[in-house]
Amino acid sequence: MDARVFDKKKLPSRHVTEGPERAPHRSYLYAMGLTREQIHQPFVGVASCWNEAAPCNISLMRQAQAVKQGVASAGGTPREFCTITVTDGIAMGHQGMKSSLVSRDVIADSVELTMRGHCYDALVGLAGCDKSLPGMMMAMVRLNVPSVFIYGGSILPGTFKGKPVTVQDLFEAVGKYSVGDMTPEDLDELETVACPSAGACGAQFTANTMATVSEAIGLALPYSAGAPAPYEIRDRFCLTAGEMVMELIARNIRPRDIVTRRALENAATVVAASGGSTNAALHLPAIAHEAGIKFDLFDVAEIFKKTPYIADLKPGGKYVAKDMFEAGGIPLLMKTLLDHGFLHGDCLTVTGRTIAENMAKVKWNPDQDVVYPADKPITVTGGVVGLKGNLAPEGAIVKVAGMKQDHLVFKGPALCFDTEESCFEAVSQRKYQEGCVFVIRYEGPRGGPGMREMLSTTAALYGQGMGEKVALITDGRFSGATRGFCIGHVGPEAAVGGPIALVKDGDIIEIDAVKGTIELHVSDEELAERRKAWQPRKTDFGSGALWKYAQIVGPAVNGAVTHPGGSGETQTYADI
Repeated sequence: MDARVFDKKKLPSRHVTEGPERAPHRSYLYAMGLTREQIHQPFVGVASCWNEAAPCNISLMRQAQAVKQGVASAGGTPREFCTITVTDGIAMGHQGMKSSLVSRDVIADSVELTMRGHCYDALVGLAGCDKSLPGMMMAMVRLNVPSVFIYGGSILPGTFKGKPVTVQDLFEAVGKYSVGDMTPEDLDELETVACPSAGACGAQFTANTMATVSEAIGLALPYSAGAPAPYEIRDRFCLTAGEMVMELIARNIRPRDIVTRRALENAATVVAASGGSTNAALHLPAIAHEAGIKFDLFDVAEIFKKTPYIADLKPGGKYVAKDMFEAGGIPLLMKTLLDHGFLHGDCLTVTGRTIAENMAKVKWNPDQDVVYPADKPITVTGGVVGLKGNLAPEGAIVKVAGMKQDHLVFKGPALCFDTEESCFEAVSQRKYQEGCVFVIRYEGPRGGPGMREMLSTTAALYGQGMGEKVALITDGRFSGATRGFCIGHVGPEAAVGGPIALVKDGDIIEIDAVKGTIELHVSDEELAERRKAWQPRKTDFGSGALWKYAQIVGPAVNGAVTHPGGSGETQTYADI
């Protein structure tokens, strides 16, 4: 691309590089080895969530170098920087998980501050773990500079006793071990083979769900989100992303041209169709919020209700992301949804073309059974269902992918816990009865604080063979690896006096994932009496980042956001 097509007078970096008054600023750039030509080219932030916390992020620095090559080859000046990541697999099952959701907004904030402070003109963002994906996409929409999203790729499956395994098998193995169904030797071997490479969790957990979203919403290049982290083709996608962001600058195509209401509906569609993580019902409203678009849990649930479930992916199915990529990738999933009227084909993408134009040459692969045709689905309704009722006036969410149809209704007595740890202890010691409904509360965005995921508890139940014989509800969240009748995001949360705070042991709770209802069989009069006696519960955090988050975070129904969003703007960063 000819660099002369760029007019710095219209780009944010002019505030740092142009005119005699910016001589001191330019001196810093010369100190880092930039040439005069590079200084007067567009500056592209290459933001990576690289760290050594977990395999999800370990390959991102390598991929960032390929992005920088692409930017430079197309007449831009790449400027690499890193932001944080909290990796859920490491944070799971202890107090560290309180940091997970908080990190999403810190990632978005830190990318925004770096871009603003240094006046970069465009953004290529690389992310590898659950919250870093929506966090990076939120930053792109918030800043509204030309942007391309890159997923770091999924991990390869491990092999245990001749069968493919993922980290989900390990979490469930803890439950098997607790009841004597797995030996210490097998548990030790499984933990050494379950995660054999770089990359995010390989099944359709939150990272791969949001990676699928990145292509469907139009912020990622077609096929780029499906390739596993170790595959060399990832570097080619990254190089192309660097080149493409320069094209977006030249054409002034911005994230809010791409992330529209219809694009968000496309994103929700692929989540349901792929049996994706319930966390998408938290992250899609948050991304929409950055653009000033109202798209809450109920809007997401409406899409889920009418979308067929067609991708046979773990944890509900039998395949992992590597298998779907080799069968045809996310475009194969999107193509059949588009052909049968479930996607809006007119939505713009980072290729500069529409979804329909991107899909024009995608052919159906009949020699695979990872993705079913949209007119011959696994089930006719989506893999994720929204719920509402007197126990959750602000809604709740449940993942039904892989569940039998006769298991979609559950009724039983409540067994209440005010922390995940106390519930996990009860499960570990088998201090519960078959048919009960576990209630874990004060784990919401404000009450946790941080809205923890409950994978350790739900996986232990499955490992004990009780996954389909009990239900669990919480104002916290569930991992994308969770399976069984597990309802999360119950709102209003207990910390603000939601009905979940008023439940007592033995109260009958009825959940109907067919009708989309969740009801507490207690009269309004009795609930009113209980409310009079209810007192807010203090958290263990009187200072620091988690305390600060608890003061400003909003309800899960709107994405647990921490600022007014696009509707509160007077000017976007891109127009400074």
